[in-house]
Amino acid sequence: MRGFGVASAAAAASLFASTVAAQVDPIVISGSKFFYKTNGTQFFIRGVAYQQDYNGNGTSGTSSANAYTDPLADFSSCSRDIPYLLQLRTNTIRVYAIDPTKDHSQCMNALANAGIYVISDLSSPGESINRASPAWNDALYARYTSVVDNMANYTNTLGFFAGNEVSNAPNNTDASAFVKAAVRDTKAYIKSMNYRTIGVGYATNDDADIRVNMADYFNCGDASSAIDFWGYNIYSWCGDSSYSESGYDVRTTEFSTYSVPAFFAEYGCNTVEPRPFTEVQALYGPKMSPVWSGGIVYMYFQEANNYGLVSVSGNTVTPNQDFKNLASQLSSISPSSVQSASYKPSNSAASCPATGSTWAAVATPLPPSPNHELCACMYNTLGCVVTPATSENNYGALFGTVCGYGNAICAGIAANASTGTYGAYGMCNSTEQLAYAFNQYYVAQSSGASACAFNGAAQTKAPSSAGGACATLLSQAGSAGTGTVTSVPSGTGGGAAGGGSSGGSGASAASSSAGAGLSSVPSVEAGLVPMAIMVCVAAISGMGMIVL
Repeated sequence: MRGFGVASAAAAASLFASTVAAQVDPIVISGSKFFYKTNGTQFFIRGVAYQQDYNGNGTSGTSSANAYTDPLADFSSCSRDIPYLLQLRTNTIRVYAIDPTKDHSQCMNALANAGIYVISDLSSPGESINRASPAWNDALYARYTSVVDNMANYTNTLGFFAGNEVSNAPNNTDASAFVKAAVRDTKAYIKSMNYRTIGVGYATNDDADIRVNMADYFNCGDASSAIDFWGYNIYSWCGDSSYSESGYDVRTTEFSTYSVPAFFAEYGCNTVEPRPFTEVQALYGPKMSPVWSGGIVYMYFQEANNYGLVSVSGNTVTPNQDFKNLASQLSSISPSSVQSASYKPSNSAASCPATGSTWAAVATPLPPSPNHELCACMYNTLGCVVTPATSENNYGALFGTVCGYGNAICAGIAANASTGTYGAYGMCNSTEQLAYAFNQYYVAQSSGASACAFNGAAQTKAPSSAGGACATLLSQAGSAGTGTVTSVPSGTGGGAAGGGSSGGSGASAASSSAGAGLSSVPSVEAGLVPMAIMVCVAAISGMGMIVL
């Protein structure tokens, strides 16, 4: 390993880049295991988290704070790092945020040539489901599906995470309903676009109060809304711990009956440094490998949190002792495996957890699917809307005011995961929702001009008549906005970019005739606006051969 110098790395990088149209055998899921599609060999993840300067973990929302470095858009960087990933025998990297408007074909091809698969989170720092004010809306749907469009046709795209540590304590488990809705709609989108089957999962933290309920909730119910794999961010093995001291024995027992693949989406406790990575032998050993499908070490780049395996300065990569220890541990693993032809899945989906002091989200119904056409149709028929000059900073107070005028005013935008009460327009953007509430009050007051004022925040406009597809959508939503819209969402945020190599995407966004000629309003989802909506409608919804 010490003999692998800069010249060797450069030569290897050149080799990875030399073959375009790279293809790898796609990874498929059967029961609780991953397999290579063609030869049926079981696939165990030997992964590394690969993204610099990223802050996620469910603390963001849809706002302007969306700065991140796309790790798959800079070929000079990924080609620099691939030789070092291969020294770790890496076959999978996890990336936390990519820019779907950028071309990832060079990096994805180079990774494919190196036999490395990618699990991509669908969110970004400024476009994610926020545990403090959860929502699943048009903007997030566009973000998620644009990432799918960008990555789906690369054969080394292993899967997607619809969320990462969104619920991390009993008091925010209601947010999981919105993540599960995202899983449902992302899976449906992949199917509707005729992409190959690609798994959609979730990455959870290791909170003792909620970890069992979390795993059960995302696995239970209709398979169309359940996760395809489960990622576990776990840091309980520190230094020279043990199978029992770390709790790995209990976690393994818990997941021994899980019906989809489970793996460590992050691991590598650093309270003891350098990290010896002795947990590797347990994770890929005879007690755990029949249950777990490997894991992803956190993380490649050395940063302030001191979890890095290498330090990077320009084109110079310097492996540290953690890197050397991990490479040594991974070099001797031999997990127990099975061929897909002889594997007969026997585990069943979990039972859904009951709501109570440690779990807040009912199993069904889930939040409605985002539907841009529905929101645009609704907005165009309104006679009272938000003025363009109204600051989003005032939205919370305005929701509080208008929703306080009566339960019926905001029933159509309600979102309560604990009762399963969702208005048909609860997935529209905040400007559309506020306009809907203004208009409900305006109509209730016989459309008097003074009822569309709100101290200058509202204004009247000429409403459009709904016809065709719009009429159908609005009829399903109902006059009170509490109906169930059965028409599926169509279209994405667009902007997908890619090449045609290892399956490079380049897929265009779906279009819909239902939305033709419709106008919509800018999305405003920053701060605590979604929370303000939930608070003001609380009375409405709550009063109620091993190849490694």
